[in-house]
Amino acid sequence: MDPAVERRVDAMIAQGEDAGCVDLSEVSELVQELDLDDDDAHAVHERIEQRGLDVTDDCGRSAEAQRYQNGDVADVTTDALQLFMRDVRRYPLLTAEEEVELAKRVERGDLEAKERMVNANLRLVVANAKRYQGHDLSLLDLIQEGILGLIRAAEKFDWRKGFKFSTYATFWVRQAMQRAIANQGRTIRIPVHIGQRQRKIARAERELSSQLGREPTDEERAAAAEVSLDELRETREVTRTLTSLDRPVGEEGETELGELLPSEDRGPEEEVEIGLRQEQVRDAVERLPDQQRDVIRLRYGINGDEPTPLREAGRRLGMSPEGVRRIERQALARLAESREVAALSEAA
Repeated sequence: MDPAVERRVDAMIAQGEDAGCVDLSEVSELVQELDLDDDDAHAVHERIEQRGLDVTDDCGRSAEAQRYQNGDVADVTTDALQLFMRDVRRYPLLTAEEEVELAKRVERGDLEAKERMVNANLRLVVANAKRYQGHDLSLLDLIQEGILGLIRAAEKFDWRKGFKFSTYATFWVRQAMQRAIANQGRTIRIPVHIGQRQRKIARAERELSSQLGREPTDEERAAAAEVSLDELRETREVTRTLTSLDRPVGEEGETELGELLPSEDRGPEEEVEIGLRQEQVRDAVERLPDQQRDVIRLRYGINGDEPTPLREAGRRLGMSPEGVRRIERQALARLAESREVAALSEAA
């Protein structure tokens, strides 16, 4: 990027840091005034993103959040994506005059004009969605989020400033995709600034690997990404890979990862074994003398009840706690000599 352009961008960012955000109209004006190509415009956006600043229209005023339900979306399949791509080509691009005319109609509340403005710029959404592939959201999900940003851009576009709609809409589209990645892309959400730092480090790592022909060291990664070693390690720890239990595994993907992990529930064989052991214990307890049997049932909840404390057991049986304890010891000694309990000890 040209040094003069960089100075203008830095000045705009410095002003944005004071306000807590960067006004989208100012960014659009800068891109238009300096006649930046797509790569330079993307670089400007990344510079703003690296500073952790939001790009919003009417900076300082909150915009109504766009929401949708996952159940309202068709199954994400290759066929659905191909169908969407085919439909995109049906809508012709707009001339500058047509954009202005449609924008005027949108201001008057013409929904048909807004729909045409959005449909004619769906190619812009697809092109930007491909930039963010590989960030935990599918291409179709990214496109859907980008369309929400595109709709918002169509509602807020000011044709009087003389900008191309695509230049203005690009920032809304990218911002919608970035927020979706931050909010939906992970099972466990991470802070937005950590996600931005992660993308910055990953981009620096790719460039270094290409230049050096080997894996870069942590020091080289940190220097290229303009972060400290502590920030690099923090990002690596926070953003460690998370894997879904529904992820297909195997050569043909016929098995889910969760099916290969051991369950905390007992298996059928274990349930049968536990049932047989409980039955043997109950049989041994039934052969005890009446008083010893009553004490063991109460103290250990043999019949499925909760175990009874020593004092409460004595109250129920009309005995002192010491008397209950003495009979319990006698009963346990007798049980230890029984064949059923001895067999369980050997099996264990």
